[in-house]
Amino acid sequence: MKTLEAFCRVTRRVGLVMLMAGLPLSPLLAQGTPALKAVQVAASAWYVEGLSALGSTANQNFISNAAFVVTPAGVVVIDALGSPALAERLLQEIRKLTPQPVTHVIVTHYHADHIYGLQAFRKQGARIIAHRSALEYLNSETARQRLETSRTELAPWVDAQTVLVSADEWIDGDKTLSVGGTSFVIRHVGPSHTPEDLVVYLPKEKVLFAGDLVFRNRIPFVGQADSGRWIQALDVLLTFDATTIVPGHGPLSSEARRDMQQTRDYLVYLRTTMGEAARNLEPFEDAYQAADWSRFEKLPLFRVANRMNAYNTYLLMEHEAK
Repeated sequence: MKTLEAFCRVTRRVGLVMLMAGLPLSPLLAQGTPALKAVQVAASAWYVEGLSALGSTANQNFISNAAFVVTPAGVVVIDALGSPALAERLLQEIRKLTPQPVTHVIVTHYHADHIYGLQAFRKQGARIIAHRSALEYLNSETARQRLETSRTELAPWVDAQTVLVSADEWIDGDKTLSVGGTSFVIRHVGPSHTPEDLVVYLPKEKVLFAGDLVFRNRIPFVGQADSGRWIQALDVLLTFDATTIVPGHGPLSSEARRDMQQTRDYLVYLRTTMGEAARNLEPFEDAYQAADWSRFEKLPLFRVANRMNAYNTYLLMEHEAK
């Protein structure tokens, strides 16, 4: 396990460096300020849905989902969006619905599109909860370089005043948070998409906030993932009695098994094709060209993410074969 976790840390650095070096942060959807409107998913829960695009100045890095739950004692937010400006807009949506303050922010994982808004919530006095495994990345040169790049590529929404925000509470495993009589079941399901992956379950209303374990209607970002554990984590998600799933990217899901299947099928195909190539010592370029990507090539972000996903899976499968 320690060896695998070390490999995940290495591929995380490699994947993010490749992202910065090889993928320009340009929008894939229409230019203009993106709409950000809270959509109700249960009696006390709402979410906002990010664009199926790469982060850009045009979309303010609004490329991931965030959610919030209103209780009699305050509001609990799940993920903080990709810029301070977006977080402020999310706070405005919350204030339309309740005068209650945001008391907690639960971070599903420390990817830029989920954390650059944290400082806006910290300023309001919210307590930030995340898994301790994120500390290594948060304190890494990779995180610092990514922020520096974003200050240029995402200006003015990410700028010199944008900072990396540490959690107030680093948890080491599962936790149940109670706010205003509402229970939030926080489950650690990493290392999978990242070492620190958390999902949040609202048993009272049977809502599961799945973070980036679930991507809907787009290609997942798999660059730094432990894809084998990710597949296992999807099986864990199916054990929750959830009628609604809020994914990290894409629209709501009301059919868990069906809507997780796309992510699962993609991961399985990556591991099958790249694993066979790695075991046979076949060069990556040959394996990539020989693979049949027709099931996935029409999904948003296929062209910008698939090759990187395949390459990092090839490296992972080389490691697993040793």
